[in-house]
Amino acid sequence: MSMQQARRQMPASAGREAVGQGEAMPDAFSDEACRPRRATGNAGTALLQAALATENLRQAFKRVRANKGAAGVDGLDINQTSRHLATAWPDIRRQLLTGTYRPSPVRRVTIPKPDGGERELGIPTVIS
Repeated sequence: MSMQQARRQMPASAGREAVGQGEAMPDAFSDEACRPRRATGNAGTALLQAALATENLRQAFKRVRANKGAAGVDGLDINQTSRHLATAWPDIRRQLLTGTYRPSPVRRVTIPKPDGGERELGIPTVIS
């Protein structure tokens, strides 16, 4: 088969213009390495507001309580955290929504492994 015959067998264009040869364009780039992606419009805010919904937070808090969560670097147990949230939650929520919230460091502890070794475990605080 000649080259001209092979070209005739190629499918017709689907109405799109070719923008380049091959899978990757020579000047293609990913903005992931350059900067974090930002949500356009209110998509990110809407998602964060859904995550911060009262019922969602109640369920999360119940799970922490059911797991008998240990105190983080703030030293607050689950009951102390509950009392603290009663007054501090509006400010924490505002910080989360405006992007100014900065979480506390994670408390590191070592736990024994069945084979005799140890592994590190991170215990985050429930709130700031």
